[in-house]
Amino acid sequence: MTGTGTTLVVGATGTTGGRTAGQLIAEGHRVKAASRRATPLPGAEPVRFDWHDAATHGAALDGADRVYLVPPPGDSEPAAVMLPFLRRARAAGVRRAVLLSSSAVPEDGPAVGAVHRALPGLFEEWAVLRPSWFMQNFTGTHAHAVSVREDGVILTAAGSGRVGFVDADDIAAVAVRALTGDEAPCEDLILTGPETLDHDEIAAILTRAGGRPVVHRHLTREQLRDRLARLVPPDFAAMLADMDRAIALGAEDRTTDTVRRVTGRLPHGFREVLERELGAR
Repeated sequence: MTGTGTTLVVGATGTTGGRTAGQLIAEGHRVKAASRRATPLPGAEPVRFDWHDAATHGAALDGADRVYLVPPPGDSEPAAVMLPFLRRARAAGVRRAVLLSSSAVPEDGPAVGAVHRALPGLFEEWAVLRPSWFMQNFTGTHAHAVSVREDGVILTAAGSGRVGFVDADDIAAVAVRALTGDEAPCEDLILTGPETLDHDEIAAILTRAGGRPVVHRHLTREQLRDRLARLVPPDFAAMLADMDRAIALGAEDRTTDTVRRVTGRLPHGFREVLERELGAR
């Protein structure tokens, strides 16, 4: 695929969508930046888009030949709205689709796993990005970052399980290559940072970087589920708590070379990301 097409970026105001749109624009690609409020983004065409409002889908797809897909947040069954949209996208002329999933959700898994399973049957050119947990969970608007800033605490049911935390900038860099490369990956890509860390180590790094104590408080799976259920639907809260439990059992204790293989450079480390985003020294 050449770089002369137009990419619809769903979730263009989000953590990976915003970075993907920005990197595409910086490389000279045409971008339609989709968000619920059609938020302006310099260099892109803003379009209103709501997964749950099919009336917004046609205009968003108009003229696009590839799409970056961020599932509806907090939805434990996203396929119900995503698959009709993807069929419409194919009919409208979209040839390549890149889906954001999770390292914790395989093709036969729940939630966005159903979309993963369907994607190769809908598009000849595709990729599924399966990043590990984001480093930005501790620097942005995620609940972990908020609790770090407000209370100096990280609350998880992950125990001492290790995670190959990944920089959202690196996820976006892989997304751009998957969207614009001459050949689509046509595979799922597990994305990690250069090392694995447990949450006690994350807390210690944040303590040194920020100059104030941060501790990791160990919760049970049930305690985390009940806490999350105050913020998101109960079934989604249970799924997130199960993901933490999987971390505790070692499911995310791995690193991959995918970022280097796809982008040609090494992934960023957590301390480097803190320096970039928080000005830590």
